[in-house]
Amino acid sequence: MMIQITLPDGSIRSFEKNTTAMEVAKSISEGFARNVISAKFNDTVIETTTPLTTDGSLILYTWNDDEGKKAFWHSSAHILAQAIEELYPNAKLWVGPAIENGFYYDIDLGEDSISDKDFKRIEDKMLEIARGKHEFKMRSISKAEAISYYRNKNPYKVDLIENLEDGTITFCDHSTFTDLCRGGHIPNTGIVKAVKILSVAGAYWKGDENNKQLTRVYGISFPKQKELTEYLELLEEAKKRDHRKLGKELELFTFSQKVGQGLPLWLPKGAALRERLENFLKKAQKKAGYEMVVTPHIGQKELYVTSGHYAKYGADSFQPIHTPKEGEEFLLKPMNCPHHCEIYNSSQWSYKELPKRFAEFGTVYRYEQSGELHGLTRVRGFTQDDAHIFCTPEQLDKEFKDVIDLVLYVFGSLGFENFTAQVSLRDPENPEKYIGEDHLWEKAEQAIINAAKDKGLNFVVETGEAAFYGPKLDFMVKDALGRQWQLGTIQVDYTLPERFDLTYKGSDNELHRPVMIHRAPFGSMERFIAILLEHTGGNFPLWLMPDQVIVLSISEKYEKYAKKVLNVLENNEIRALIDNRNETMGKKIREAEMKKIPYMVIVGENEEQENKISVRQHGGEDLGMITVEGLTNIINEDIKKSLKTF
Repeated sequence: MMIQITLPDGSIRSFEKNTTAMEVAKSISEGFARNVISAKFNDTVIETTTPLTTDGSLILYTWNDDEGKKAFWHSSAHILAQAIEELYPNAKLWVGPAIENGFYYDIDLGEDSISDKDFKRIEDKMLEIARGKHEFKMRSISKAEAISYYRNKNPYKVDLIENLEDGTITFCDHSTFTDLCRGGHIPNTGIVKAVKILSVAGAYWKGDENNKQLTRVYGISFPKQKELTEYLELLEEAKKRDHRKLGKELELFTFSQKVGQGLPLWLPKGAALRERLENFLKKAQKKAGYEMVVTPHIGQKELYVTSGHYAKYGADSFQPIHTPKEGEEFLLKPMNCPHHCEIYNSSQWSYKELPKRFAEFGTVYRYEQSGELHGLTRVRGFTQDDAHIFCTPEQLDKEFKDVIDLVLYVFGSLGFENFTAQVSLRDPENPEKYIGEDHLWEKAEQAIINAAKDKGLNFVVETGEAAFYGPKLDFMVKDALGRQWQLGTIQVDYTLPERFDLTYKGSDNELHRPVMIHRAPFGSMERFIAILLEHTGGNFPLWLMPDQVIVLSISEKYEKYAKKVLNVLENNEIRALIDNRNETMGKKIREAEMKKIPYMVIVGENEEQENKISVRQHGGEDLGMITVEGLTNIINEDIKKSLKTF
């Protein structure tokens, strides 16, 4: 019997029933087949050895595809698990997924522990296993048999199996190792040529702080040693750019255990940096017709019950604040949108007055688990550059596209040039995750897709990534190290206007429901600054730098002239400071380089006599001796180039 297989290029080929994905690959090209490591059939991940029994669409993946890497790293997690079991016989495995870069496995090591001293031993064992070229083989197993297999040796796997339906359970075997697994592996272990254990951390079982803490072993693997070497070099560069390290060196922010975990304290230079970012966006927003509003840091619990936030996030948020009045409860604000809905509701609007665009740099609070906190990228209190647009359905398309233009302006002015737009839709298989009517969701999703197409955005569609109240357009930005971050989001919402009973009077003199657009080009100010720090390595665009110029006097004799130069710079609105310490010029220059200050102005006898300055750029380029006015012109031109016109 023949089956019809549709390939990604749209071509349809006939094959014998039970032909495998790998055999299809070989029919295309033996060379191509040698690089195929994973496959997907009718949107389901399969093994390359899985027989194909029906007509369908087949995608074949290599290491160069994200899905290929996922299968590679998932398979490597199995190899890690086998190595751990062989080296630590009392270990009990829980789960080991592929992640964005590599994989991890959560393990109960009993009385044993793993430190960086053990990494080499684990890596060697993994490579020994890999060299055996063991095939990954999937097999179905009954629930009773699966529980029986693990009953006396691994309660964590038993717990997983008890939550699975009989008939859906599969094991994966390779070498002498067996693991509970859904599938999605490379053909054999021999494809893994290079491995590195990156770190170990604590991880609570099921993410619950009340459960036992397991050991999470992080690793990464590659099909070539050269790729591992390049990745480790990238990691070293990432360590140098770590925003926590740079934030301390540049005196931008700090944390205090007494204040509380995940609650950043902004130092003077960091606060000024934030203010410049805020003013930059406020100026663009004013041109675009936004009005600034301010809302409180708390709200009555009922507000968030109405919006749906309490039902979705209440259990994992900061707990309610009880007032002296019986039965009265307030919450720390988890979102700004319910407050903005109430601002809109404070007046009756006509269609002639719409759209209304309310913007706020509003601080919100969410109780993140302590193990998930990370510098500024994951905090418990953060400020969103939030705005909500209330418009008529006819205005939606233009308003949405105008927000896209604003986001692109922000990215362009801050050096984020490599990005993909992601249309984030709801998951039709899990409707309980969302609120609102199906037909309203469909309208909102289509509006976003149409706007992305019309603006010519390079976009992908991701199912299941929508907010609980509406679909969104997320901007996935690649930084200087090639890492991807979600920055900037625009969401279309028909649901909150319903829940808050928002209306406007139409041309027919009847009340109608507005459409709501949520948007935040920065997202979280904290997270945005962290990513910007790592993207630039602390070398922010000149217009944003905390200090743009430092004046270095060769000795105390030229201190008066140095102050005169400083005054001219400051009068030209250039952020400058002076270093007139009794230190060597070499030390002063080194410290200025460490602080990433773009321009160093050196003044001594020659400079004073000629009423000029010697200028050195960050990084070592010497601009020679010029006038102070010449430097101000250079700086102003540099700023003009980097700040795009909106």
